[in-house]
Amino acid sequence: MNEKYFDIITLALKYDCEVREREPLSAHCTFRVGGDCDVFIEMASAEALSELVRYANSEGVRYFVLGNGSNVLFSDEGFEGVILHVGQKMNKIELRDGDTIYAQAGASLTRVCSCALDNSLTGLEFAYGIPGYVGGAVFMNAGAYGGEIKDVIVSADAITPNGDIITVPVADLDLSYRHSSLMNNGCLVVSALFKLSSGDKTEIKAKMDELMGKRKVKQPIEYPSAGSTFKRPEGHFAGALIEQSGLKGYSAGGACVSEKHAGFVINKGGASAKDIMQVIKDVQRIVKEKTGVTLEPEVRLIPARED
Repeated sequence: MNEKYFDIITLALKYDCEVREREPLSAHCTFRVGGDCDVFIEMASAEALSELVRYANSEGVRYFVLGNGSNVLFSDEGFEGVILHVGQKMNKIELRDGDTIYAQAGASLTRVCSCALDNSLTGLEFAYGIPGYVGGAVFMNAGAYGGEIKDVIVSADAITPNGDIITVPVADLDLSYRHSSLMNNGCLVVSALFKLSSGDKTEIKAKMDELMGKRKVKQPIEYPSAGSTFKRPEGHFAGALIEQSGLKGYSAGGACVSEKHAGFVINKGGASAKDIMQVIKDVQRIVKEKTGVTLEPEVRLIPARED
């Protein structure tokens, strides 16, 4: 056992968490790149996450809370610190009061959408096929095809930096385009409540199938990526600007701008995190030179160590 992390590992085991050392992060992000982390801890419960966050913050242990890894890019050098993974042991979904779905942070959006369909509830169709978990979706107000999490969420239970579990009503989440107040206050989502409306099951399924069909036709889902790589600039579309700048197919190593959708940087095979970062930076530079528009990455770039 790594002596540097002995105490936090001991605490994790006390709460029935699974612990692994030198875990490859490429196995835990949709880009399929990234080196090893020092310690990888599979969260067993919200209480476990609360205690580990409290300990890490009080003792200065560097950590990162990871869900499906569908919007992050880890370094080839990995992560110097502890990864707190919210996944299969925190993925409970249940129907409440007939029209409200409770979902833990480790539940996939696709499963939440399927629960809505099974109960003839409409409002979440837009999220079907978004490759993320509830925690990350709330954290960044995920959205697609005209819908956003802010349209359906009632509240979120979150862990504060000192480990307290609080309920945050939607008004205090300050949800806007790819933003929530959680990005600024250091709180972490552990669950959320989504209020939906009764609908026709056949129509709900037809809408979900329609949107999934659009994803398959328009997006390079056959390659590892983190979805849309850049945020939508005000008054523009990132993909259109990139295509206009002649960058479809632009590559560095195994990473390239998708020929199918220029808004996606993909791992075409054997890409490194360095390759992906190179493409992102080059696209930003060239689009700025050719259009005057600054593209901001939607993907969270996680450095190997603190500066």
